[in-house]
Amino acid sequence: MLLSSLLFFVGLLILYFGAEGLVQGASSLALQYGIPPVVVGLTVVALGTSMPEFLVNFFAVFADESSLALGNIIGSNISNVALILGSCALVLPLTVTPEILQREYPVMFGVMVLFYVCALDGVIGTADGLVMVLLLFGLGGFLFYETHQTDTAAMLEQVEGELEDADPTMSGWAKFGYVFGGMAGLALGAHLMVDSAVTIAQRLGIATGIIGLTAVALGTSLPELAASMVSAAKSESDLSVGNVMGSNVLNVLFVVGLISIAQPLEVDPRSLRIDFPVMLGFCGLLLPLTWTNYRISRVGGTLLLVSFFGYMTFLMLPYL
Repeated sequence: MLLSSLLFFVGLLILYFGAEGLVQGASSLALQYGIPPVVVGLTVVALGTSMPEFLVNFFAVFADESSLALGNIIGSNISNVALILGSCALVLPLTVTPEILQREYPVMFGVMVLFYVCALDGVIGTADGLVMVLLLFGLGGFLFYETHQTDTAAMLEQVEGELEDADPTMSGWAKFGYVFGGMAGLALGAHLMVDSAVTIAQRLGIATGIIGLTAVALGTSLPELAASMVSAAKSESDLSVGNVMGSNVLNVLFVVGLISIAQPLEVDPRSLRIDFPVMLGFCGLLLPLTWTNYRISRVGGTLLLVSFFGYMTFLMLPYL
């Protein structure tokens, strides 16, 4: 049990550094070959930060642990909204631009509803995955179209923090080393996390879906939480809401979409009754919290955090 817990945290660390290496190497390579920083930020960086969830789910599904995979995605989406935004709002109230509420928010909430609808028949199958991936490409195409219609300086300002580790002057071998080393780290870390999470669940008699909703989801969200808290402390938290929405969209369309094409995901009936509605509830809560004065106040952040830890307690209560 102690060894499995240690391997879980070792896997989490390897996963984190693997994602960092992949993003740094890929971003540096892309900039070297003349790909605009805006495009790099919206593709390489965005997809790179979703790779931990993707690979954790990949190994979970092919270990015949669909409940762990779906629990990870649902739990990550909940953690992104409640834990990350709630914690950041306590440090500094979060500004939410009207554009985010009018454009990004409906897209995110619509994708969450699509996720739930696809799961209602008990299986997220190949056809569901194809719909998600096609929607991802459609949103990506719209995003690229927008970059040509938007002031480049403004777009660069939005992604410059995500590209600060990119180094076009790094040697070619070093860049490829970061990319392949990052990919290897991601694969190894994800494998360790899934194996140890399943072992811990079996030893404690906890359903693997609950482990996915709690320990695994929190683990894959910790790097984003740390980065968001640092941004909030630097008074640069105005983009946190948009980043969380983008992460939730990618978790569903990219991670669930691609994996369900390769291997249909079985949905636990309990998740349909409880976890999916809770996820939709947290996502829906963002609108009333931000609609009046376009910010998430410390009171709103406290509400999100109290609700989040209440949900975590509810999940673990039967096993305490």
